[in-house]
Amino acid sequence: MLSETKLLRISIAVTFVVALFGIAFGVLSGSSSIAFDGAYSLADATMTILALIVARLITSNANHNRRLHKRFSLGFWHLEPIVLGMNGIVLMSVSIYALINAIASLLAGGRQLEFDFAIVYAAVTLAACLTMAFIGNRANRTIQSDFVTLDVTAWMMSGGITAALLVAFIGGSLVEGTELAWIAPYVDPAVLALVCLIIIPMPVGTVRQAFSDILLITPEALKTHVDEVARATVARHGFVSYRAYVAKVGRLMQIELYFIVPPGLPAKTIEAWDRLRDEIGDALGDEGPDRWLTIAFTADREWAE
Repeated sequence: MLSETKLLRISIAVTFVVALFGIAFGVLSGSSSIAFDGAYSLADATMTILALIVARLITSNANHNRRLHKRFSLGFWHLEPIVLGMNGIVLMSVSIYALINAIASLLAGGRQLEFDFAIVYAAVTLAACLTMAFIGNRANRTIQSDFVTLDVTAWMMSGGITAALLVAFIGGSLVEGTELAWIAPYVDPAVLALVCLIIIPMPVGTVRQAFSDILLITPEALKTHVDEVARATVARHGFVSYRAYVAKVGRLMQIELYFIVPPGLPAKTIEAWDRLRDEIGDALGDEGPDRWLTIAFTADREWAE
């Protein structure tokens, strides 16, 4: 099974090959849509490199304290949503710029291109995009990485762009030498404009989630689950109340639970309190290096506020 970093490295290498392939064929065919596809791939590769760097920072281990570095990555968790947000914004910006150029080209009467070169490019690139999307999606069933998810989305978006280009280029080739030959110059900018309109909204969800993580906006489902577990614990053990503080930063889930116990509660051994913590942790679930859980018990409300 491919690891997160290895999968991202492969994606970067293939993306650079596709980008250079697109730029070369964009020049040979005179197609602005192919040139855009190459530029889009370069932007995606740049963002994937950033994602790879952050992924390695998060998962790397310190030489002297392996467990500490695994559980507390020196703040690197906060880089993940920043990179995800930047990735989405860059891809949207490239698409908006291409849309403006496509509209300008349509208003100027379109442009001629070599459809044979364009068809070869689109067919080869579409095969590469679908292959990478399939490999990434299959591997991510086990990896469960936001970076890989975004990378797969980018390959699917690139594949959608290329599929639209392929259909348009084949159509443009077929109308050459016919009564509809006047359409041919408009094929390239028209399909580029259509593709941009489709893909511009696609990263919006990723960008929104990234900013939520950056601003420490707690996902509603996570907060509801923590509250349910805490309320059940209060009812089962006769506590007074609780305070829950929950945040999600990238893949890191931070949970702080303070249980307010009745004054004069009979003393328990440390082992008994630890067993209760284990019980609460099991009920919360998702145990692992991505969950940072703190559970405290106090009779003084001020310690929980």
